[in-house]
Amino acid sequence: MKYVDVEQVQKKMNARLMTNNLAKLLFFLSTIFGLIVLVILFYRVISQSLGWIDMQFLTNKLSTDPEKAGIMGAILGTLWLMVVVAPVTMLLGVGTAIYLEEYAKKGKLQAFIQTNISNLAGVPSIVFGILGLTVFVRSLDLGAIILAGGLTMSLLVLPVVVVASQEAIRAVPQFLREASYGMGATKWQTIKNVVLPAALPGILTGVILALSRAIGETAPLVVIGIPALLIPLPEGILDKFTVLPMQIYYWTIDAALVEEYANLAAATIVILLLVLFIMNSIAVLIRNKFQRRF
Repeated sequence: MKYVDVEQVQKKMNARLMTNNLAKLLFFLSTIFGLIVLVILFYRVISQSLGWIDMQFLTNKLSTDPEKAGIMGAILGTLWLMVVVAPVTMLLGVGTAIYLEEYAKKGKLQAFIQTNISNLAGVPSIVFGILGLTVFVRSLDLGAIILAGGLTMSLLVLPVVVVASQEAIRAVPQFLREASYGMGATKWQTIKNVVLPAALPGILTGVILALSRAIGETAPLVVIGIPALLIPLPEGILDKFTVLPMQIYYWTIDAALVEEYANLAAATIVILLLVLFIMNSIAVLIRNKFQRRF
């Protein structure tokens, strides 16, 4: 008969409890540190923007005079950019995910494509800017217009949508597909009427994350030559434009020469955060609606 050393077991349990408590403390301190940095950032931005956000700031065009400068052009440019990025990203991203999960044969080719899509998500954003400059701005001779910028940003966020959509489609129970086939539905009818509605909440989550990243990126737009000058308000996807992150970038640089530009940059950051919050809130409401439905 084998005897249990109670004292030895107690020591092991105490060691495990101590390790668990240390890990819990470490994770708690990490969370607190992140929250403190976030609070300091918000406090600094909001305090610098006080007194600068008004209707004149929101509706005026860009100006060399800080007292008269506004961001209407940057707001319209950001919204027009999303008009291009959202449909292109959804169509290509979801379409690619459907093909890889439902149609592509499992094998080396499919694994190779999947690996490269996953790797693209980790490529620095400036590389996509160089790609956009080469293909859209120069090869297609589009110039630094909204369409070129939107297509460049679509390439940047496309891997996020593809991977998220694949995971959502993969999570749909197989018995739903089999039930649809059993009722005589074709493969496309099953995908359209069963798989996509069930996977829609996960797909929308990926799209939300993708658009949030696209609306806050600056490096690709700097590379393709998007200006932050006194330009006319954009009225379509073929117009030249600037966006909120670009305006923040240039005003931050100019703050070394004119102190008031730091306040303008802080005010623009607040507006950008509000735009992100509104967009994400609308998308989350839509996602929750479909999630309750299916």
